[in-house]
Amino acid sequence: MCILARMKIEQNIALKSLLENPQKTVIVPHKSPDGDAMGSCLGWKILLEKIGHTATVISPDHYPNFLKWIPGSDEVLIYEDSPEVAQKHLLQADSIFVLDFNSLKRIGDMGDFIGDCKAKKIIIDHHRDPEDFADLLISYPEIGSTCELVYHLISTMGQSDLIDKNIATALYVGILTDTGSFRFPSVTPTTHKVVAHLIECGAEHSEISNKIKDTASLGRLQLLGIALNNLHYIEDLRTAYITLSTEELNSCNYQKGDTEGFVNYGLSIEGSVLAIILIENKQEGYVKMSFRSKGTFSVNDFARTHFNGGGHHNAAGGRIEKSLVETVEYLLEKLELCRGDLQVAY
Repeated sequence: MCILARMKIEQNIALKSLLENPQKTVIVPHKSPDGDAMGSCLGWKILLEKIGHTATVISPDHYPNFLKWIPGSDEVLIYEDSPEVAQKHLLQADSIFVLDFNSLKRIGDMGDFIGDCKAKKIIIDHHRDPEDFADLLISYPEIGSTCELVYHLISTMGQSDLIDKNIATALYVGILTDTGSFRFPSVTPTTHKVVAHLIECGAEHSEISNKIKDTASLGRLQLLGIALNNLHYIEDLRTAYITLSTEELNSCNYQKGDTEGFVNYGLSIEGSVLAIILIENKQEGYVKMSFRSKGTFSVNDFARTHFNGGGHHNAAGGRIEKSLVETVEYLLEKLELCRGDLQVAY
């Protein structure tokens, strides 16, 4: 309850004041949005429309097909497809909500444009170390997902009665995916209470899980086979890593979202405390990385220090402008520096 009490004191008045009169709003997720980003944006959009605002979700780029059934998805604008249309919405907006990220670098070219917009900017996020660009910062790293944070915002504004099946479904998606199906340490008793209420409001948890997890293409499953074949385990560092080259991705007709969850297989090895996946983008000249850990080893610190990234204590991302071979070599060097921490981590 301390989180909710602090939220009421620090943000409730400011947010209620901002939303007091009908206005044009734009809601933006991070680039390559995941379930938490899209779920929170679409859930917030439906809520804002219910209380009299005009709300448009603009995604910097396309998101995975397995998320495109979430209520409201058919109205999402894609910035990279129609930048002029999207920019028109941004210029006309009274407020711009950015959800599930806290740095304008996370939305590519769209970030510079939003930075210059006159609209009030509001961050709703659960990642650490936010940039100072927002008029209102609502940041709670201790909460396991932005969707759970949005739920608490709705609740503390006294609008829980407005949570219908569509809002409940959108928020459930983000909580489910960002907690690793409720496996991560970020899950609390409050998380389960929130989920219970969302189910009461109409979220069909079994159907949602099926749509997220049981709609794989043949290419994704073939790519998983390649990824597992490429899995390496360094026993004395308690670290597993997976590599996927551009050629391997192309051989399986790779689609955005196809590698979602692959990194977690490394953590399933008995004794492992760190898992990493390295995905090559030869055309753009970089390698994208995802990090997962157990216990005391902070992948947030590791990604920030060595791979231009960050995130949470046990889940983070990064990227580096090197070839795949060079990245593996660089990674192994940096892991050696963490040998002591990895050997005692749990």
